[in-house]
Amino acid sequence: MINLRQRNNIRQTVHSRIRAKMSGTAERPRLNVYRSLNHIYTQLIDDANGVTIASASTMSTERKAGGNVEAARAVGKLIAERAQEKGIKKVVFDRGGYLYHGRIKALADAAREAGLDF
Repeated sequence: MINLRQRNNIRQTVHSRIRAKMSGTAERPRLNVYRSLNHIYTQLIDDANGVTIASASTMSTERKAGGNVEAARAVGKLIAERAQEKGIKKVVFDRGGYLYHGRIKALADAAREAGLDF
């Protein structure tokens, strides 16, 4: 059985491979996702200028529980709303080395439904 430290090292290696192939611009920022055991965090990042345009997490919602699919949907909707306030419609999705499944998929689907294009 792979322990958590090894699993995180594998995820970081996969994320490095993904990041070598993609980057965000001011017109099409990178939608980055980080998933912890209890929370989920997202950022819209302009890699060309090195700035974070918008962010959302389960810490910024009214519910503090973030380790479930329902909370991931709420964060996906929230980041899409904040992106549209800044005039952003298209993003590049960076799954952060996580499998596109469960909370990551729920967040992406909710962001698409709320108006983001990726």
